[in-house]
This record gives sequence, structure tokens and C-alpha cells, in this order.
Amino acid sequence: MAISRDDVMKALTGVTVDAAGTTLTGSGRLSQVVVDANNRVMFSILIDPSEAERFEPVRRAAEGRVLSIPGVSGVFASLTSERGPGPQAQSGAPPRPAAPQPPRPGAPPNQGPQLPGVRHIVAVASGKGGVGKSTTACNLALALKAQGLKVGLLDADIYGPSVPKLFGLSGKPNVVENRSMEPMEGYGLKVMSIGFLIEPETAMIWRGPMVQSAITQMLRDVLWGELDVLIVDMPPGTGDAQLTMAQATPLSGAVIVSTPQDLALIDARRGVTMFKKVAVPILGVIENMATFVCPNCGHASHIFGHGGARQEAERLGVPFLGEVPLNMTIRETSDSGRPVVATDPDGPQAQVYREIAAKLWANLSGAPAGRTAPKIVIE
Repeated sequence: MAISRDDVMKALTGVTVDAAGTTLTGSGRLSQVVVDANNRVMFSILIDPSEAERFEPVRRAAEGRVLSIPGVSGVFASLTSERGPGPQAQSGAPPRPAAPQPPRPGAPPNQGPQLPGVRHIVAVASGKGGVGKSTTACNLALALKAQGLKVGLLDADIYGPSVPKLFGLSGKPNVVENRSMEPMEGYGLKVMSIGFLIEPETAMIWRGPMVQSAITQMLRDVLWGELDVLIVDMPPGTGDAQLTMAQATPLSGAVIVSTPQDLALIDARRGVTMFKKVAVPILGVIENMATFVCPNCGHASHIFGHGGARQEAERLGVPFLGEVPLNMTIRETSDSGRPVVATDPDGPQAQVYREIAAKLWANLSGAPAGRTAPKIVIE
């Protein structure tokens, strides 16, 4: 049974937002409603940041109303203080949220929502795509697990989720009675990705607020349980997803992945600068695809250059975690859903990731767990 946008709007007319009985659909606060091919419904509710606590019951009521529609398989409903351009889903102009103001001197920074039981959240990011960030995040998470830590992996790359492919996972997460999702499991890791919730060839044509909503919900509404580290595979760049993670999540720090070539390092610098600007510690830089060793003759070639990420880390005053070679085994195991750290734990490639993970954990152990997230002010 196909669910239409009109079905959703009809259900949401039963949700009120104030004592006067103003409906959510008539309040001007409702985003465009999206219904995908699998009858999953996505929308957000526009609020001022100061209204978050008051509107959380409204969000839950709206979520419940939509879930009660026969045939609905899931709901992404969130509160947002931004709205992207596009057609309005209802009549009336939305209230304009107040512009964010710098914190008062001595005032406590904004507190992002905590994840119960999760000790550290680490963002693995890159300034640009194509540098092997997802493969690095996957093997880094497995290498941390190999140290005896409890580790989870969140694929926050909304537009290009790679984690299902890297782990050879398919299917949909189970939804339990409290409407939370159980993460999938891959090689002993708890794993969640937007790729589990959409068809493989679906194009995610989402504006900023929808991206923020999806990331927030995958963090908040997933039963992560007790974890020492939650690795978050970020989308490339310095846009909405990174700002959402920095503002709404108590990140313990970020890891920047780059190839050694100058073009990649330019964007890696932007990534470091962005995280520093929002007070997220840089736990280290990883140089990926550092050296290619010919499997036939043993000759070493620096296809993308060599040492650039190390030099950049030194220049920026951030830790350098290590180099990952450009290696056929890493590529083949990644493409086949058999990450090298899990399937060949004693091999030379896995050893590289284990050494990097040991340095990361040493840096992370000295970082405050569940750091308070600052409010971002865009100048």
C-alpha cells in the first residue's frame, strides 16, 4: 500500500503546537513532507533554538500520528532551527527564528544531546571526496575493536553511504517498541547507515535541514548501548553535516584523512580549520594512499606524492597518526565487503591500521569524554 503526502498531512492535522489549538499543518512550522519508495516518511519542524524543550512533545506526537498510518514503515521527524529553500508544505509563512547570538562572557557553552552509554564520539572527516575516508573509518573502527574496546560505526555520509558495501551488509534495522532502531552488526561492530534505510540506487536529493534531521535521528534514535568509541564516517567537505555534528553532538574529537598530494591537502586544511573554529579537538591526521609497492618487482612509487599530510600536520600543530599504503589488498577486501583488519588481522595492512588506532586511542584517552558542544555562530 503506497503512502501519499496527503495521508501524512491528514494525520498531522491532529497535532497541535500551542494552547490555542493551532495545528502543526497550519502553524507554518512544518517542512516539506517526503515519502520514499519504501513508505518511510521524513519531515522536520521549524523552531527557535529556545523552543526545543517545549516542542519535543510536539515532535513525538507528530511521529506517533504518522507511524499510526497503516503501511508506514518508519519516520524521520526532527526539530530544526533552519529551513532550506523550496516549496512550502502548508499555508502561512513560518516564524523567523532569531539569529544565533555569540555566548555571553562566562556563559556555559551549548550542550549537545548526550548518547547514553557512549564514552567517546570521533568524527572521521576529509576536506574532499576520493581520499579513502570511508575505508579508513571502517578499518580504524575494527582496529580499535581489536584492542578490546567496544566500538560502533555510524555512516553519516548521507549522499554517498559506503559502510553497507564495506561490511557486506544488507537488510533493514529492526525497530523496537519504543520506536528506536537496533543497529546492524558487522564483524562485531554495531553499525548504522542511511544506506540501510534507502534503496541502493536512490539519489538523496535532500536540502540541509533534511540532512541534519537524518544525522541527528541516527545518533539519537539508535540503540547503541555501551560503547567506548563511536566512529562517525562523515561526508566530505565542511558543510551542513559537519556543522550538525559539531553543534548537536558532544564530539571528543576529529580525525582528518588526506592523500599526500597538494590538491587534497588544500581541502584537508579547510577541514582542520573548520573543526578548530567550532572547538572540536583534532585527534590526528592520516595520510592515505601514501606509497604503492609493486607486487611483482617490489618497487615503491609515490603516485600521489609522499609525506605531505605529515608535513601539514606538523605545520598545523596537530598529531600525525600514520600512513596507509596504496595497496591492492585493501581495495579488494573493501570492495568485497571483507575489511582487511577483520579478515586478515595479522597481515601487514591490518598492522598499519592497528598502529594508527593505538595512537588514536592514546590521544583520545587524554581527551574529555562527552565534551560539551559549543553553539556555532556563522559570521
